[in-house]
Amino acid sequence: MRASGVLMPVSSIPSDYGIGCFSKEAYDFVDQLAEAGQKYWQILPLGPTGYGDSPYQSCSTFAGNPYFIDLGELIRENLLTEEECSSCDWGDNPSYVDYEKIYNSRFLLLRKAYDRAETESNEEYQEFLKQQNHWIWDYALFMAIKDSQKGISWAEWPREFQDHDSGAVKKARQELNREMGFYCFQQYLFHRQWMKLKEYANQKGIGIIGDVPIYVAPDSADAWADPGLFQFDENYLPVAVAGCPPDAFSATGQLWGNPLYDWKKHKEEGYFWWTKRMLRCMELYDIVRIDHFRGFDEYYSIPYGDKTAEEGHWEKGPGLELFHVLNSRIDSLQVIAEDLGFLTESVLEMVRESGYPGMKVLQFAFDGSAGNPYLPYKYDKNCVVYTGTHDNETTKGWMEHLNPHDAWFIRAYTDCENRSLDECVWGLIRAAQSSTADLCVIPIQDYLCLGNEARMNEPSTLGDNWKWRLRKEQLSYPVLERMRALTGLYGRY
Repeated sequence: MRASGVLMPVSSIPSDYGIGCFSKEAYDFVDQLAEAGQKYWQILPLGPTGYGDSPYQSCSTFAGNPYFIDLGELIRENLLTEEECSSCDWGDNPSYVDYEKIYNSRFLLLRKAYDRAETESNEEYQEFLKQQNHWIWDYALFMAIKDSQKGISWAEWPREFQDHDSGAVKKARQELNREMGFYCFQQYLFHRQWMKLKEYANQKGIGIIGDVPIYVAPDSADAWADPGLFQFDENYLPVAVAGCPPDAFSATGQLWGNPLYDWKKHKEEGYFWWTKRMLRCMELYDIVRIDHFRGFDEYYSIPYGDKTAEEGHWEKGPGLELFHVLNSRIDSLQVIAEDLGFLTESVLEMVRESGYPGMKVLQFAFDGSAGNPYLPYKYDKNCVVYTGTHDNETTKGWMEHLNPHDAWFIRAYTDCENRSLDECVWGLIRAAQSSTADLCVIPIQDYLCLGNEARMNEPSTLGDNWKWRLRKEQLSYPVLERMRALTGLYGRY
């Protein structure tokens, strides 16, 4: 069935407390999506963020980001006061997240709420702990020990704490019980509020597309609790790490630094960890976009300690065997395969055989090559088309920097030769909506014709990413009407 959706991170939702969250404004955004004839809301990963504030480097693949907890709901439950929340410094620019100020304020408030909550007598809370037993205690213990070690990476912890099964860790489990409870409480609030918002979206006919990073962060509860599932040496240091080889965009490649999986060990255990992971994802989302899908066919292995990705090499991944197992265990598994980048024939065959829709990005289409697979007339139906992704420039920002030939090609293709740059952006949105792709997802920045001041992420950089926010009233009625008209014109609702 043809459908249309919008890409916008939860962090970008307007709110009174410095960052988007599961507040009234999130419900208002769902209402706006429904009003605009949209069927999907695509978000970025919901996990807790760490160094660099990237949602793709989370300290847990199962946990949720406490930044997204609606403080207003805690006020209504008498766990916080309006004065306590309003007295915090959340930053002074409603268009950008000030992560340092969020970090310094939010956890102090959540701790106050925890101290006032009666968790022991809360049956819903106790039931949540039972349901999430397979991950939440390891996560809570990891975070509690991390706090006791002043926040340093677990690779730098004393040896007795690095070993998840040591006597020192078992003792810490007893001594840090109260701190563990604080982290469990955060996850309870996150889960309860997110599931309520997701249910509201579903009732409005809006499905949630989640985002699943293929790898876990090196400094994560996942790596600490199950080191045998990763390519670590006897000192819990990676043998090799993840990244991408040198290409036209980066002469030295991309060094991500994530630990690589020991796929032999995963297979021996019947892909049990991946089953748990994807069951959790299908609890939180309706569809999952799996990032770097090609890594299941072959993954790029870079020697640990290298400063660039130049000396890496390709190794064989689990292929479709993993997904055959997952599909046999998870009836509701729906996947979008992020199949961008350099694709070998074996990767293309894996995507075809999986039956999962791949991705088409219009910003990759107009290089002057008639054989470019991202040109809309090249698509089959089983794919998802985007003008751009969270890693791209906004479409307007991208068009402002094109060479004359590519700019001409786009204007000619979209019949916008004598029109404004904003109308050219809408021309590309029209090209995506009118394509044969079953699903069309447009970043909200493109519907608003925003420039690169609204860019979400510039890969391989630190400091200015993941910050952009939608301002209140910025998504106006005329924009929603135009979205609805275009979506309806091309049979997407």
